[in-house]
Amino acid sequence: MFRRTIAISLAAVLSLLQIAAAQDKKGKTYPPKLEGAEVETYKTAGDTKLNLYIYNPPGHKPTDKSPAIVFFFGGGWTNGSPTQFEQHCKHLASRGMVAITADYRVASRNQVKAVECVKDAKSAIRYVRKEAARLGVDPNRIVAGGGSAGGHLAACVGVVKGFDESSEDASISSVPNAMALFNPAVVLAAAPGLANANQERVDSLKDRMGVDPVLLSPYHQVKPGAPPAIVFHGKADNTVPYATAELFAKAMTDAGNKCMLVGYEGQAHGFFNYGRANNEYYEKTSAALDDFLVGLGYIQPAKADAK
Repeated sequence: MFRRTIAISLAAVLSLLQIAAAQDKKGKTYPPKLEGAEVETYKTAGDTKLNLYIYNPPGHKPTDKSPAIVFFFGGGWTNGSPTQFEQHCKHLASRGMVAITADYRVASRNQVKAVECVKDAKSAIRYVRKEAARLGVDPNRIVAGGGSAGGHLAACVGVVKGFDESSEDASISSVPNAMALFNPAVVLAAAPGLANANQERVDSLKDRMGVDPVLLSPYHQVKPGAPPAIVFHGKADNTVPYATAELFAKAMTDAGNKCMLVGYEGQAHGFFNYGRANNEYYEKTSAALDDFLVGLGYIQPAKADAK
C-alpha cells in the first residue's frame, strides 16, 4: 500500500517552466528538417503550420495497418524541437511501427499558453487516426509518447477530457490507445502528501497554463478506462520529482488502469535522451518500451528475444 509521505514541494514541479530545452541543433531555421522523415502538416493555427515527421517501417504500405506512436518533445511548453525523438522514431520504425515526432506551438515561438499545446497534441492524435487508412496505421493501436512537458501532453491526451479544437470532427477520438511517458510532468496542482508552493508560484503556473492547472493536471484527471501506460523516471530528478510519477502511477492503478512505473536510480531529468551517457539510458528505456509494446501486441519480440 502506498502510504509514504511525499516530502517534496510543488515549487519543484513548477521549476519545469524554467528548463532550458534542447534547441534544434541541425540549423537555426524552424521548423527543423529531419533526415529520412516524411512530412505532413496536421494543423494550421493562424499562420503556423504544424508538422508531423513520419518514419515508416521498411517496405511499409498503406494497407499494412501498422501500430503508430506519436511523440511530443519537452521544453517546459516554452521551446524544444521534434528532433528530440528522432532516434526513438527511427528505432521504432525498424521494429514495425509508424513512428512520428510532432511539432506543436510553444510560448517562445508562438506566444501561447500550455492549454494550446494540449489542443495541438489532441489534434495530432486525431489527425493520425483520421488519416489511418492512408498512412497505413491501425487506428486502434496509436500510442502517445513524450518527454517532460511533452510527456505531460502525452498524458493529457490519454486522461484529460475536453480541450479539443471545436473545428475538428469530435466523432474521431483524440484519445490514444496507450501512453509512453518519459519523466512527464503529471502533477500540476496540490496533491495529498505534496507540499504546496507559495501562492505567487501557484498563480504563475495558472498564468502559464491558461486555465486552472488542475484541469490540465493528469494526476487529478485520472479515471477508470484510461489507456495503459508506461512511465520512465529518474529517481534523482530535481525538475520533475520522482514522487510525482509515483502519485500518477498509484492513481492509475487505483482506478483499475494499467500503469508501469520504471524508476532509474541516480538519474536526473532528461536521462533518457539520445546522446546522453553514451546512450546507456536511451538504450535501456528503449528496450523497456519495446517490452511494453510487445506486451500490448503492437510489435513482435526482437529476434534475439524470440524463443
